[in-house]
Amino acid sequence: MDYKEKYNEWCNNPNFDEETKNELLKIEDNEEEIKDRFYKDLEFGTGGLRGVIGIGTNRMNKYTVGKATQGLANYIIKKGVQEKGVAISYDSRHMSKEFSEQTALILNANGIKTYVFSELRPVPELSFATRELKCTAGIMITASHNPPKYNGYKVYWDDGAQIVAPTDKEIINEVNAVTDYSKIKTMPKEEAVKQGLYNSILEEIDNRYMEELNKLVINKDIIKQVQKNLKIVYTPLHGTGATPVKRILGELGFENIYVVQEQEAPNGDFPTVDYPNPEDPKAFRLALELAKKVDADIITATDPDADRLGVYAKDTTTGEYKAFTGNMSGMLIAEYILSQKREQNEIPENGVLVKTIVSTNMADAIAKEYNIELMEVLTGFKFIGEKIREFETAGDRKYLFGFEESYGCLVGTHARDKDGIAAVMMLSEAAAYYKSKGLTLVDQMENMYKKYGYYKEGLVSLTMEGADGAEKIKQIMENLRQNAPKTFGSYKVLKAKDYKISECIDLQTNEKIKIELPTSNVLYYELENDAWCCARPSGTEPKIKFYMGIKGTSKENAEQELEALKQAVLEVVK
Repeated sequence: MDYKEKYNEWCNNPNFDEETKNELLKIEDNEEEIKDRFYKDLEFGTGGLRGVIGIGTNRMNKYTVGKATQGLANYIIKKGVQEKGVAISYDSRHMSKEFSEQTALILNANGIKTYVFSELRPVPELSFATRELKCTAGIMITASHNPPKYNGYKVYWDDGAQIVAPTDKEIINEVNAVTDYSKIKTMPKEEAVKQGLYNSILEEIDNRYMEELNKLVINKDIIKQVQKNLKIVYTPLHGTGATPVKRILGELGFENIYVVQEQEAPNGDFPTVDYPNPEDPKAFRLALELAKKVDADIITATDPDADRLGVYAKDTTTGEYKAFTGNMSGMLIAEYILSQKREQNEIPENGVLVKTIVSTNMADAIAKEYNIELMEVLTGFKFIGEKIREFETAGDRKYLFGFEESYGCLVGTHARDKDGIAAVMMLSEAAAYYKSKGLTLVDQMENMYKKYGYYKEGLVSLTMEGADGAEKIKQIMENLRQNAPKTFGSYKVLKAKDYKISECIDLQTNEKIKIELPTSNVLYYELENDAWCCARPSGTEPKIKFYMGIKGTSKENAEQELEALKQAVLEVVK
């Protein structure tokens, strides 16, 4: 069935309500819009759904959410684990609460218990609740840091991590098997509550989550020393982070916490930002204004579902606030945790630092310094969560810290996804510790560069929307596969890794080495002088991303080398 046939089906099928049909009739003369809404089904990928809110098979709406939920319900029933139930949370986006309620009632109609947060809660607390309530799965309604027109549906399994192989493919098959929307079950909420199927998650889970965060604190005495002097500006960017961040920082004794008032209340329009993403410097405009007003030491921000952390810190030399990338903040936290554990003689012999393949090579140097294992996983925090599960099952390794370049990390194992709340807490503690030593976070970052080398990373992201864009992205990846580059600018390619076929070729010896990671549509090039480049289509946005990193001899040299590598990458993919 082509896109026009699908459009006509939705306009005439009695399974779709009049409101849906009326919206579609408004675009009957807009061929391009019809094509974009119906040229494909919104894909239930290896993490769930994400797309623009609206009517159509390629949109987030009650029908596509219903199809995903019915497929998940069918899978849970086949596995015979429906009695364990499913935890559900949602963020501040448009339709998030409605989708969460719909999801719960579809699961209930299939005989599956649900435990639903009555108010919005962040991703890490959903991950924690899934484990704490011993559920078989968790669902988070969120589109993370995407623009306001998006929403999404993330699925977690019983360990609190996003679904991985083989569970992900098995659920995808069940979702794809739901082709008749009339087969999606539901029931009235009153009846679901009466039957004990629909349950509200109580304040007890909030308290337990806070208890686990408190256990992660290393130097409570240091916090007490500087709690009256350290000034922290925080913004939740209209998302879920305000309540838990204020609570944990308050419980630890920090007295000078300044929340950006204009961005404190949840709001799916995200009215004060173009893009609710702590990776975007423009999202910090109001936070920077407040920081300058109160003379803050650090600025922290979380995205709408509070799994990512953005950071600025004051440079006392210039008086300006400097931005920290996800790699920088991740390495600051890693260095702080490991240095303190070593000082207290608490680094285990089997300790592991986990990073994704597109994250900074400074992590390798830090792991070497503290004599722990450095383990790489594919892009996506679910693969870090998967490793934690493997470590616990085998009992042969101890997880110490995990991070990815896209502003996400996990301190502790209370959750199995990146935790922006815990990250704000630990970054604030680190700032307190270094302040007690007369250092700012800017000073400490410079000390780390001097110690490990001037690592600097960058990202070139090319947006290609619609069906034509998807085909163009496919062509770029295939061209790189068929015509592997021998150089990127002045950098010689030493090894080329194709994760789609699990093969690494040493270009110096032509030796082929098997890659022991799951297959993925990713190309990675190991370059001279500890530099690298990686090509990967986004799994959640219409983009192809080129990650890269270098090791410079100074800050200025690192910036020059990275800019040269960016230009070289663009030349290769023209």
